[in-house]
Amino acid sequence: MPPYGTLREYRLDAVDANLEKGKELSVEQFQVGEKVEVTGTSKGRGFQGVVKRHGFKCGPRSHGHEDQRRMPGSIGAQGVGKVLKGYRMAGHMGNDRVTVKNLEIIEVDKEKNILAIKGALPGARNGLLYIQGK
Repeated sequence: MPPYGTLREYRLDAVDANLEKGKELSVEQFQVGEKVEVTGTSKGRGFQGVVKRHGFKCGPRSHGHEDQRRMPGSIGAQGVGKVLKGYRMAGHMGNDRVTVKNLEIIEVDKEKNILAIKGALPGARNGLLYIQGK
């Protein structure tokens, strides 16, 4: 078997008689117009503030708000004296597993082993995608 950059194991509901260990899967199993689910890793954006991460609005630019423009503001009075789980705050954004459903296949090139899919795919260019028929 030739060397590959990535190998992936797939679980099947029923064992097909034509499948053998190490078989290479191609785009021949997809048809034009078929709906698929695409799973990939979204682009990592590092540590982001609340305006970019959660869409918070900015504060006023004048009247005593010199360095509070993009700050989250108060989170309310807390009797326990700590931040409870689930509060929308600044933190790590992106680099998550994302699944986009109901994308349509518009072209299948069997010679070059390429699928043309209509819609937004998760992740950066040249990233690995898991394409699953519905």
